[in-house]
Order: sequence, then C-alpha cells, then structure tokens
Amino acid sequence: MDILAELAARCHVNKNEDGDRFVGIKADADNAMVYFPIGYKLPETEQDLRQDILHLISVLAEFTDRTDRVLQMQKFEAPQSVDFPINAYMEVINYFMEQNGYYTEKVAVYKDGDRGKYDWPRTLRQKRPLIQANGMPAYVDYIVRVSSPNDRNMITQIHKFCVYESFVKLGWLFTPYLPEKPTIQRNDKMFLVLLREKLANTFNDKDKRLFQSMIAMLEYMDEKTKEKQFYFGTDRFEYVWEKLIDRVFGEKNKVDYFPKTRWALRAGRGRTNAALEPDTIMLHDGKIYVIDAKFYKFGISGNPADLPESSSINKQITYGEYIATQDRFRERYGGEVPVYNAFVMPYNALENRFGTSDTFVNIGEATGDWKISGNKYERVQGILIDTRYLMYHYVGKPKNQIAALARSIESAFETTGGVLPTGEGTAATATA
Repeated sequence: MDILAELAARCHVNKNEDGDRFVGIKADADNAMVYFPIGYKLPETEQDLRQDILHLISVLAEFTDRTDRVLQMQKFEAPQSVDFPINAYMEVINYFMEQNGYYTEKVAVYKDGDRGKYDWPRTLRQKRPLIQANGMPAYVDYIVRVSSPNDRNMITQIHKFCVYESFVKLGWLFTPYLPEKPTIQRNDKMFLVLLREKLANTFNDKDKRLFQSMIAMLEYMDEKTKEKQFYFGTDRFEYVWEKLIDRVFGEKNKVDYFPKTRWALRAGRGRTNAALEPDTIMLHDGKIYVIDAKFYKFGISGNPADLPESSSINKQITYGEYIATQDRFRERYGGEVPVYNAFVMPYNALENRFGTSDTFVNIGEATGDWKISGNKYERVQGILIDTRYLMYHYVGKPKNQIAALARSIESAFETTGGVLPTGEGTAATATA
C-alpha cells in the first residue's frame, strides 16, 4: 500500500448519525483514525491530506474546550472526559523537525584564542602578561569560552523519549518515519522534576514552549497509564459549526437583537426571563440577516426529513418579527426594517446531489402557515455551505464571504419573487 492510500485509509468522513458523529482523532497502540465532519471533501494528495488533518486539529483546539470534548460511551455508561494534550505532542514533533534533531544542552569549553568571549579569571590565572613601559600589564594570549553540544545531558535524553512517544501517537500525520527508540528508562517523576527546574531557569521562548509541552505530555502519561486509547475531538461538532458560522459572518455585539420576555405578577415582583438568542446576526449592505447554524445532514442525504423542524422555523420567524417591529430599528432604517432569515447547513460542493459546485447553495425555504403577511423574514431560506471551505475561511471576517452568503439568501426573492409551492417535501425535491 502506498503512503497516500495508507493515510487515506486512516481518514473517515462521518455521516452525522448515531454511532458516527465523532469528529477528531481516536488512536490506540495499533492504529489511529481521523474523523472529519459531514460534508467534508478529502483532498487527493498526500501533502494536502496531511495539511487537512493538522488543520482539523487546529480548528478543534480553537473551538472546543474540556466540556465540549466529551465522548458518549456505550449506553448506561458515564461520559468520558477527553483531555489529551494534543498541542503538546505537536509542539514536541515540530521542534524536532524544525531543529532537525533533539534538544542539546550547551556545555562550556575553554581554549586559547583571541576570538570568542574572554574568560578573564582563567586568563589572569594561566597567562603571563607583557609589562608595558608605563608598568601596566598587557595580554597577548587569552583563554576564551566556546560552547559545544552535550548530547548525553538528561534533558536531551528526556526529549528523545518524548519525541519517540509523540511520533508513535501522532508522527504519522507528518511522515512515515519513526525516530529511534530511546534507551533511557522511563521515570516520570524524575523527568518532571528535571524539566520543571530547567523551565524555571530558561529564558528562550522556543525552549520554554518545548519544556512546557514535555511536562504536559509526561503529566498526561502519568495519569493515563492504564488506558490504551486516547481521543481528541467531540461528539457534538454542531457546537463547532455554530461557532464557525458566527466567527465568519456574525456581529460580535448582537444582544440588541435578542427577543426578551418577562412576567408581571399582580402580586409580587415578577421575573425577567432569559432572552432568546439567535446563533448569528449578520449585517450587510444596510440589511439584517438572522442566521441559524444547523449541523443537519440534508446537504448529503437530500432527504426532507433531515431539514429543520417546526420549532426551529417558528423561532426564526419570531427573531425576524422582533427585529422588524422594534422602534429603535425602525428609526435606524427610516421605516421598514430589511430583515432576512436563513438556516445554514453543511454540504460537499464537489460531490453532491444538487448539480452544483458553488460554495453557497439556496435549496429552498421554510414558512409558517400562521404568518402570511408577506414579510421577507417569514420565508426562512435553506442555505448549504461547503464544509471544507468554511473550516479554512473562519479567520477574520472577509466582506466577500458575507456578500456571497447574502446573495444566496436574497436569490430566492430575485428569481421568482414568490413563495415556493406548498406541500410536503416540495422545496427539497425541487432542488435535489
């Protein structure tokens, strides 16, 4: 089996259904698998596939925390918290590859010479000066200090141990190469004492990151010695999806758009309830877009049963109606408030049932029988976005991406100008 095929065999795109929701890395002593989210198109070259695996790790590291990284084990078992220090392992590997070798301590070596840092105590003790006419001594021979690597230093040996352990678990992400097995006997407590002391007396930032990562690795190994598997990822990638959508398209300060409710009691103080909070509020070209990030599998299945249900549709219409009827927004927009509504779901732009390769696709719209006044926000647009594209474009908030999503949402009002025919599954069937 060639390297690309072997690497591709370790990758899986999940179906977002029971038993196949995990996104991240699972590994044991014999094998490791990488699980990508639904709608992800795996690249076709070894270099790009390795890059995508590393990028998946960075996305999970940024958008999840310990509470998100919980795997639901077999029924009736307690959830298992996942706290694998993957960034520490990656740092150890990166340092080894960047330095093209192991960390080595520099030991002082002294020699005769006139280049290098003068060691005056040794020079004064070991060299005879010439006495000048004014009686002052002058030295023509010096002892200088130079440095040489000491690969027998304990920190070097600990680094060799950590490098090997890192490559066993994650090195296949970078290369099929496996460093030599360390000869040092594992002693976590001694290793940790030496590394912490070294860290306290180190001022080089790169070395400090290395020592911190080695400490994190050893602490993890010390705690997990009885476990044969490790996990880094989440069963709830829908939370990552929501955060990605909000990062790319959303306004940071969206509290003004939250519908609020309260109780006014005839006796007593009453109560203000927690506000309804839309996932994302996007502003573009003088218009407001209320976006609900739905990590549903319609973009892959094409099955209308995999579309958002009535409760989600009604909630979106409520958001739109609240914004459109608030005096502060009416004053800001000089009358009618331009509010649009949309669900955003994942799909694969290169392999799909919709006959398109567009990054954004409008597949239909959802409406409520109880709202027929003709406001745009009453027609909730269904938008598909390419999963891989979104995961590679969450940094910053490029205007062209926001404009593209806005065009996809508004396209429904520009083409037919009316609501799609009613009937169960009609909108999905028309575009599938």
